[in-house]
Amino acid sequence: MGRSDEIVEELREYDSEREWFEFKESWFKADELGEYISALSNSAAIAGKKFAYFVWGINDKSHEIVGTSFNCNQDVNHEPLKHYLARQFSPDINFTFEELLIEGKRIVLLTIPAAKSVPTSYARERYIRIGSSKENLRKYPEKEAFLFEVLRHGFPTIENTPSDYQELTFEKLLIYYGAKGLKLNQDTFKKNLSFYTEDGKYNILAQLLSDNSHIPIRVAIFSGTTKADNMYSVREFGNQCLLYSLDEVLRYGDVLNIIQADERERVVERKEVPLFENDAFREAVINAFVHNKWVSGNEPMITVFSDRIEILSRGSLAPEQTMEGFFAGESVPVNKKLSEILLQLHISEKTGRGVPKITQRYGKEAYEFRENSIVVTIPFNWINVMGDKVGDKGSDKVGDKSTESLLNHTQARILAEIRNNPNITKQHLAETLKLGKTTIDKGIAVLKKYGYIERIGSNKSGYWKVLK
Repeated sequence: MGRSDEIVEELREYDSEREWFEFKESWFKADELGEYISALSNSAAIAGKKFAYFVWGINDKSHEIVGTSFNCNQDVNHEPLKHYLARQFSPDINFTFEELLIEGKRIVLLTIPAAKSVPTSYARERYIRIGSSKENLRKYPEKEAFLFEVLRHGFPTIENTPSDYQELTFEKLLIYYGAKGLKLNQDTFKKNLSFYTEDGKYNILAQLLSDNSHIPIRVAIFSGTTKADNMYSVREFGNQCLLYSLDEVLRYGDVLNIIQADERERVVERKEVPLFENDAFREAVINAFVHNKWVSGNEPMITVFSDRIEILSRGSLAPEQTMEGFFAGESVPVNKKLSEILLQLHISEKTGRGVPKITQRYGKEAYEFRENSIVVTIPFNWINVMGDKVGDKGSDKVGDKSTESLLNHTQARILAEIRNNPNITKQHLAETLKLGKTTIDKGIAVLKKYGYIERIGSNKSGYWKVLK
């Protein structure tokens, strides 16, 4: 598989289109395509991406490869399409068309460089993506101002973005380092830890590690499986040096992780089984803190439901990171200096084992890539639920936790939809659950492997048989 094929596959892994890539089947309007190129180029700059992409031959809802009849070599008004478009861009932009064959179907990949120095305009107008829509940039003055800021000063980071709070103190940070056997020089630690912007102001990194980060970190517990259920409690760990908040959240994980007595098939000694994998929880929380988009002013969210924990970090993958590299454990931190500090304090490690450790236990479906966040789901392994008989080896009742404890949240959602509608198609599943086709395929493969469902008949006219 060539790099272009890999790019297409990586884009398909996302649950929905992003502001820097677009899927179409065989759509074509020359001038509107020029506007799309302008919008994608400018949005790629805002997202910190080097390139944006327009792909023909993929369904924009299910991300299924369907093939395309779009001809990138056609003429427009007796002029080759690429020339027709290129002469109307300002500044010049070196976009490229490439024809691919994937799964035996023809795909066209348009690669678009991100805007540099000034926004990319087409026919003297500048465009931007708002969600999946193409809009004139003039209609969104805040987006326009942010784009110019990015083009002038670079992609915003916690190091180059000044804090709104300039009266900061760092007594707790000094104590924390001391407890780790490391001593910070009172006169130089702020400079050495990169706490200043170029013009000498405290940056967001300094704010996060100050005695009062002004950032709330909460763990919310709900009585059921959704946020519509009653909230049981909220624990507050924020508004202090971020390192202390992280430690307290990790310790609270130990409190939540009930050790259960498993007396099923007991002979002499009963087994003790934790409610969830503590190592996975620890890796997910640390990653959420390291990779959170702190420049947005929003904190990670940790939510506990009756069947799982969801750990949400704001933002998306680091601009240089690929989906393939992410799952392979090739760590590219969103907040580089914060990552270095956690490494220095031996809170995290640079082996890249965190994501592979989670996916080995729960599969790639444990990760959900939303438009402005990444969510890791850690399911609970309940041994007994209220009303169960101790030693009961399982039940075939619909929804019984003992039969579904092996499934992660995504797989359980797919199974629930199939139970509700055995005639549901994979495409309809993808649309209903707002998941990519690849995620649906993998989830169904797991359900088949463990004997939850069976396909009866053909893909077009058949149905799903629920086995347990």
